Amino acid sequence: MILPKVRDPRFVTIRRGGTLTDADHHLLALWAASCAEHVLDLFESAQPEDPRPRQAIEHARAWVRGEVRMTQARTAGGHAMGAARDLRGAARHAAYAAGQAAVVAHVAAHELGAAAYAIKAARAAAPEGEGEAAGRVECQWQRDQLPEAIRELVLDDQRLRNDICWSVFDC
Repeated sequence: MILPKVRDPRFVTIRRGGTLTDADHHLLALWAASCAEHVLDLFESAQPEDPRPRQAIEHARAWVRGEVRMTQARTAGGHAMGAARDLRGAARHAAYAAGQAAVVAHVAAHELGAAAYAIKAARAAAPEGEGEAAGRVECQWQRDQLPEAIRELVLDDQRLRNDICWSVFDC
């Protein structure tokens, strides 16, 4: 479970009664796509013929550019998560990260799902005994990518939801 039981209005768009601007929603989607893309090779090296996670990341970015509708991005995210189902370890987590990135178009709070699964992928890909350190490096890389406009929002969200995101944001 990566979503809280009560939706944070900071991740609900203004037109739906929250406080999230479209510009910040787009930044969240782009950041989530970057997080997922950073570990995508862990999926593609295991499943080189399966384009679904890469397509999901592309759909997230295309949604930001206004080239696809939210429903198309959400569907691409579902397909990426479908690519993960029969896998284990780093490849599975990387595909889930891509799927979560695409569904940010639908629910902005999925931004942490993309980041958390990417950290889990980095941990799983690390040599034995080095997973925690690899996760911290990935977490810090992600934080370094945060646009200033959404930095405090995401960092606060990480603090609030760290427990339901497998405590991966302790970096």
